[in-house]
Amino acid sequence: MRKALLVGIDSYPGRPLRGCVNDATEVASLLRSQHDGSPNFDVLLRTNVGTKSELKALIISLMDGSNEIALLYFSGHGFINSIGGYIVTPDYKQYDEGISMDEILILTNNSRTKDRIVILDCCHSGAFGSPTLTGNQSAMIGEGVTILTATRDSEAAIEINGHGLFTSLLIDSLNGGAADLKGSITPGSVYAYIDRALGSWEQRPVFKTNVTRFTSLRTAAPPIELEKLRRINELFPDADRDFLLDKSYEDTEKGYDSAHVALFKILQKYERVGLVVPVGEEHMYYAAIHNKACRLSALGKHYWRLVRDHRV
Repeated sequence: MRKALLVGIDSYPGRPLRGCVNDATEVASLLRSQHDGSPNFDVLLRTNVGTKSELKALIISLMDGSNEIALLYFSGHGFINSIGGYIVTPDYKQYDEGISMDEILILTNNSRTKDRIVILDCCHSGAFGSPTLTGNQSAMIGEGVTILTATRDSEAAIEINGHGLFTSLLIDSLNGGAADLKGSITPGSVYAYIDRALGSWEQRPVFKTNVTRFTSLRTAAPPIELEKLRRINELFPDADRDFLLDKSYEDTEKGYDSAHVALFKILQKYERVGLVVPVGEEHMYYAAIHNKACRLSALGKHYWRLVRDHRV
């Protein structure tokens, strides 16, 4: 089973937030299904959880059992002191602000679930995974655990237009911004997407993991049809061989060849997704008109090998 617990809390006495319930609700909607409507995670969405004990019980239940994936997403207040980091609950009080990040880490590390993923959009969330017993200098992450946080331990998380800045980028990534050419979205590709979007002077996301492979969070619509992608070995029998073009490949030219035009349309799709580049020309059209060629890019050679090895 693929289990996901999504928690968003806005209702903090004296310190209300505005975007956390929106965040959790939208991420939950995306994780429930793949792009084609097929089921993905078995999602439990909880908003404005009132007490520390209630939230801790939910997290314990998530990490219980031998599942395929357990994913925890939290959006709300975060807190840090000399003892460590906390996710804050509405019943917070001085010296008891919420659930210790170290305690959640222990539950996550000890879970028998194969892959455990923790995503935190709260202030000081980067403290998660570096417990105070190490002086916060080294991560203590069990095998199969992946952590993605909105900020470093010293930073605040920003809300913009009804969403956390981090989660707005997470939503974009799950909608396909972080997808590879097969449509697969992994924790690593999500982090790469968010990392590129945030500048050096903004809050910085943190990524920590101890896995031998990335699991898929969701599949988006592939930017190119897989059956066309799988023809890359047919069109390029050798990864280093150019594909020679001429006017017969362009249907705006007299005497074009319909079979060549069909192949050229595939090659143009390859160019749009970065698999192919024209040789000696800026556009594929001119490469054909001027009897030039196209060749595989570095990314194209990567997918050429994946198709050759039956991994696509």
